[in-house]
Amino acid sequence: MLLDQRRGSIREFIETKGFVTLHEIAESVGVSESTVRRDLEYLDRTGQIRRTRGGAAGVGEGLPAFDERENQSPGEKQRIGRKVAELIQPGETILIDGGTTTLHVAKHLAGKGVQVVTNSIPIINQLMSVSGIDLVVLGGYLYPRTGVVLGPLTVGALQNLKVRRLIFSVGGITEAGLFNQNSLLVDTQKQMLDAADEVILVTDSSKFGHSELVHLCPLDRVDKLVVDNGLSDEWRRIVEKNGIELVVAE
Repeated sequence: MLLDQRRGSIREFIETKGFVTLHEIAESVGVSESTVRRDLEYLDRTGQIRRTRGGAAGVGEGLPAFDERENQSPGEKQRIGRKVAELIQPGETILIDGGTTTLHVAKHLAGKGVQVVTNSIPIINQLMSVSGIDLVVLGGYLYPRTGVVLGPLTVGALQNLKVRRLIFSVGGITEAGLFNQNSLLVDTQKQMLDAADEVILVTDSSKFGHSELVHLCPLDRVDKLVVDNGLSDEWRRIVEKNGIELVVAE
């Protein structure tokens, strides 16, 4: 394999997985770890990946920065956030995944008297000084540009938790199920799904009809969908067919 091809393969492998060890990279491209170290130094120096202790992480080029995404469909996200907050009862323990739509949920939790578990730095900043919110913070690797904590440490913490509801979003939705941008995100979200009694998907209607790189779960893994009123009639039928309770945020 030529030098540029190998480095391109390494970059794609890292972006797909989100975070990988030096050994995993060496196995994936069939070269020594010392060769991988030199390639990682170059890719890090040129801004294509981020070196970490014992491996490397993607820089999130396939995922727009948090501030950019927050400006997409702000009205719809605000209405969705308000509607979801109305569903939450005082005293519940809820798990909120990172994302711009879930941040709008957090913004409407004041006065609810709930315990919130989250891996999102923006949500932590939003709730840390809100009276009546008992905040539990998940640790792990802070993924570049997104403000979300992910990876094995986060998954390990989630394995010891059980919550009333999970509130989360994804990058794409098709009849095959839910998708997100890389394996690191998906591995963490899979453990979140297992930790929750009820799974609530929050998303604007633009996410329907296209996939992302990594499959998360089938549609029927979701208990409740909260979406804006732009959802098509066809997708409303698909949601109903999969036994998902549909809540439209008008």
